[in-house]
Amino acid sequence: MFESLSASLTSALASLRGRGKLTESNMREGLGAVRTALLEADVAYDVVDTFLDKVVEGAIGAKVLETLDPAQQLVGVVHRELVNLMGPVDHSLHLQSGRATVIMLCGLQGSGKTTSCAKLARRLKEEGRGVMLVAADLQRPAAIEQLVILGRQLGVPVHTPDGVTDPVAVCRLGVDRARKEGASVVILDTAGRLAIDQALMDELKRIDHTVGPDQVYLVVDAMTGQDAVRSAKAFNDALELDGVIMTKLDGDARGGAALSVKSVTGVPIKFIGTGEQIEALEDFHAERMAGRILGMGDVVTLVEEAQRKFDQDEMARQEERLRTGEFTLEDFKKMLQQTRRLGPIGKVLGMIPGMGQLKELVGDADLDKDMGRLFGIIDSMTPQERRNPSKVIDQQRRRRIATGAGVELQEVSDLVKQFDGMSAMMKGMAGMGMRERVQQMQAMQGQMANPGMRLGKPKGDTGRRLTADERRKQKKQREKELRRKRRGD
Repeated sequence: MFESLSASLTSALASLRGRGKLTESNMREGLGAVRTALLEADVAYDVVDTFLDKVVEGAIGAKVLETLDPAQQLVGVVHRELVNLMGPVDHSLHLQSGRATVIMLCGLQGSGKTTSCAKLARRLKEEGRGVMLVAADLQRPAAIEQLVILGRQLGVPVHTPDGVTDPVAVCRLGVDRARKEGASVVILDTAGRLAIDQALMDELKRIDHTVGPDQVYLVVDAMTGQDAVRSAKAFNDALELDGVIMTKLDGDARGGAALSVKSVTGVPIKFIGTGEQIEALEDFHAERMAGRILGMGDVVTLVEEAQRKFDQDEMARQEERLRTGEFTLEDFKKMLQQTRRLGPIGKVLGMIPGMGQLKELVGDADLDKDMGRLFGIIDSMTPQERRNPSKVIDQQRRRRIATGAGVELQEVSDLVKQFDGMSAMMKGMAGMGMRERVQQMQAMQGQMANPGMRLGKPKGDTGRRLTADERRKQKKQREKELRRKRRGD
């Protein structure tokens, strides 16, 4: 998500580097490329024009600081206007005290509405709230079964139609049941359509009038681009939305919907779905998203995810070992496995300032493959070798490890050589806060996945990376030469 837009904006703004002064002329030259990048990202035409007018107004009126070049100055203005374009956002659910809060989710078919109901229920349950889900999507029979299964996974009760054919009655009965059973929050999963039609809007209006939900959220698919914005406007005109949940931001959507929806509807994106997993629902932060778009990273979100997804008991054990001066390759492997819980390495690198370019140069698949190769090397070692690799692993053992892991001998040597430096770094992390620890771990992970480590390359080769087939051919050739030497040929 936003990768293409981020690359285009970075390139456009870089055209101003080296200019001694920020003038309206050279600024409009750079912004012409920015305008093209936004339109290609499927941002609404009117939104682009208004946005750029505000950027020009802010940049011309701003005093150019002596410490900044024109490109840096303009990036600051663009970042501020991106934040204004997407925010501000109130993440509170405004839960009622003394009675059940009713939240209604609506949206088109295929937007991820039913899954979003479960994600929201999980979030509320983790906050200690009693939640009930109401399966009122009678247009898609599978939606009822899907919600029941998700509710069972979460340990959350689900009110089903049980023969009732009117979705309005289902919602009313579900809310009544929730109040009787003492649930503090009721989430209504309403019907969707393949496209907006009057029957859908009439049904939602009747539910809104009869049940009177406290909050109404529209679930939109970021992959649909400006269709998502148009549907958001239509739903908001009919129901007066309180917020938008945008799904599939982990995909290859161009980003235009996220940048356009607040400006077109006046309704902010409140939450974002970043995966199919039931825990993949995050608060939408305009300032953090603007930072990602401009290649500034998002360490705050990275730290928050680490606090949620890392095994805290394992982290405590590792920290205790570091305090006693112990750090082995097994510890290093466990730490990288913890970091992998944050998602694909490419996604994580994109959240670290300055690391996005590495992701572009190497690619997600290559980075993840290199981590797998590192794990293979470590797994091919004995416990003694993992504890003290630089002193125990001689040349003969390195050959055995390389053969067992299916890698080049040089890769084993590189890992052994770099481990001493990593060990000292990790021991220095004992007592650090979570933010500093994550940054250190990611710096190490980026270093180990960096092409400079020569993973998949023969000794002395600093050129392109070898493919798996090429590595197999090289290995067969070496084995053939070794047999020939043994025969005395």
